[in-house]
This record gives sequence, structure tokens and C-alpha cells, in this order.
Amino acid sequence: MRILLFVLASLLISCSSKESKDLIPEKSGPPSISLGYLEAPAGFEISIFAEGVTNARQMTMSDSGILYVGSRREGKVYAVVDNNNDFRADSVYTIIEGLRLPNGVAYKDGSLFVAEVSKIWRFDNIDQNYADSPEPILVTDELPTEGHHGWKYIAFGPDDKLYVPIGAPCNICNHEEDNPLFATLTKMNADGSEHEIVAKGIRNTVGFTWHPETGNIWFTDNGRDWLGDDIPPCELNEITGEDQHFGYPYLHGNDVWDPKFGEDGKPMADRFKKPVQELGAHVAPLGVIFYTGNMFPTSYKNRALIAEHGSWNRSSKVGYQISQVIFDDEGNPTEYKPFITGWLAGEEDIKGRPVSILQLQDGSLLISDDDSGKIYRVTYSI
Repeated sequence: MRILLFVLASLLISCSSKESKDLIPEKSGPPSISLGYLEAPAGFEISIFAEGVTNARQMTMSDSGILYVGSRREGKVYAVVDNNNDFRADSVYTIIEGLRLPNGVAYKDGSLFVAEVSKIWRFDNIDQNYADSPEPILVTDELPTEGHHGWKYIAFGPDDKLYVPIGAPCNICNHEEDNPLFATLTKMNADGSEHEIVAKGIRNTVGFTWHPETGNIWFTDNGRDWLGDDIPPCELNEITGEDQHFGYPYLHGNDVWDPKFGEDGKPMADRFKKPVQELGAHVAPLGVIFYTGNMFPTSYKNRALIAEHGSWNRSSKVGYQISQVIFDDEGNPTEYKPFITGWLAGEEDIKGRPVSILQLQDGSLLISDDDSGKIYRVTYSI
């Protein structure tokens, strides 16, 4: 009997230890204040990973841990190096310059891919060559040349295709007949061949990702301007099939018909796919990820985290935060709320503008900021 009791007790202790290790609880209490101005839920800490990365936009990490960062107005691409592996960058190198809005960067098989407005370049063996003016190899120069919404977020998908959005060249227009690539998400082979349209009716996505369970593409989309402070909503969307159309320029959000193109779109209403979640009007959602790491509380698994760059043409500013969308067990959104705030301290006191989110292997996050030139690291401790 004593042996049996000992075995049962040992099993209970073992199960209890495993549960406490695998299920990280959320802390209760007041929010954490980091860097003197950024506020996150209790238990989270925000530190500076790198500074001096002027106009930092999309980020990608190489296999050896070198962070590559695109810009927009600077025309540069940076290499951010953490030599000591202490999550604090030691050096920031400008490795490429003189490009036209090189927002998008992606890493694959030792090569760095960089997207300009109308071109995509490849830089081979980038980790060995970044400090020595790496040699550019042209992947394609057949993308539209229009600069309005011409900057791109790029990424390789699970199918090894390079996904490239083509924004609408305007606030509101319909140029599909002029060039069917406008207002779409496209994909191509790594060598630029077999360029095809994945989805249509997308005004300007500067952030997309693949769901960790379904494998579907999810993307943010920036709503049109000049319909007022509170309409139309920006969007979080999911591509669930082929040849889907997400409404632009006819329909915005769930039910905002465009005053210029809406009547033309109403006969096609059944074709338009509605957003999974309407986001705030003019918040300018950019980077989006689903959290899959083990550092944050277990409840954060598969939550969507969105970098809201912030409004520029609203009577009072909104956005300037990392927001989160929480889902139920069936994958339906149940809550859309802030995760990290504080970049907007007042109408004339802007501390920064978040752009891109990257999850590291340890489960922490990096967030780029194109206004302050900082890259932040977000951690959690019990």
C-alpha cells in the first residue's frame, strides 16, 4: 500500500510540474510600463533591441541570427547584428541604399530578397557579404511603377512562393482594366517566373501571414480616406479559397458602400468576402502575426497581433499601438483590443509608429518603428 501511495503521489507531482511548465498563466494586476511610456499587460517587458535604424520597416531574420530591415523614405536596407547573443544589437550597417521605397525584405536559403516599387532584387550569401556591398541579382522588374501604395511587404509562403502585394495606385480608383495586378495579392517563383494573382479587391496590404493551424493567408488592409473620422474600417481578412475578392473599390468593411463605386459593385455583392474583423477607421494596420511561441501566457497562442501605424488625416489621432484579436475555440473573433500602447502620448506627442512584428525562436517579439528608428523587444516573465 505504501508503495502504491508513493507511486500515485509521484505521478501527481510529475503531472503538476508538467502543467505549470507548459501552461504559463497570465499575471493579474496593474499593467507594465516600459521605457517610461509604453504600456503592456502585467508581466510583459519592453526593451530596446536596436536604435539608429532610421525609418525601420519590414524585418526578416537570417538562419544565423542577423536581422535585415527595410525602409521606405530612406531608400536603405540595414543589417542589425547582435554579436553577443544578448538580445541587444551591437552594430547597425547600411548594406544597400539608393533604392525606391525598399519596404519589403524576405530571407530564404541564404539569400535576401528586397522589394522596390517595380523591382525585386536578390542578394546571395547575404550573411557573408552584407558588409561588402553585396551584388544585386534582378528577380523581376515587371511590377507596376506607380509610387502611390507602391511600397511592398513580401514573404515566402509554405509553398516556397514569394508573395507580393500590388496596392491600388490611389486613394480610391478602379484601374483593374488598365492593369489587373492593381489592388491584389500576387505570388511568384523565387526566380520571378509564373507570376499570378492570389486574391483581388485589396486596397493596400502591408502585412500578411499564414495561420499556424489552417495554413490560410491572413492580411491587414488599409481602408480608404476622406469619408470621415469613423468610416470606413480598416480590415483583418482571411483568404479561404481561390479567386476571392475583398471588395475594393466597391465595398469597405462589412457594409460601407463606396460613394463613387458602390453602385457598380452592388450587383456583385455576393462575390465580395467580408473581413474576419473590422479594425478601427484610419488606424493603418500593417504587420500581423499569430503568436505561436512558448514565452507568453498560453492564452496568447494563436492570437493575432497587429501593428497599427496610426492615422494621419483624422481630426484626432488613433492607432499608434499593437492591437490583438482574440478567437474562440472555433476560430471566431471574440475581442479586438489594445496589446501595447503609448506611442501616442498626445496629439502633438508621438513617441513612434509601429510597423512590423517578428517572433523570435525564444518566443519574444521584435517590433520595428519607422518614426523613432528603434526596434523593440517584447518579453514575458512569470
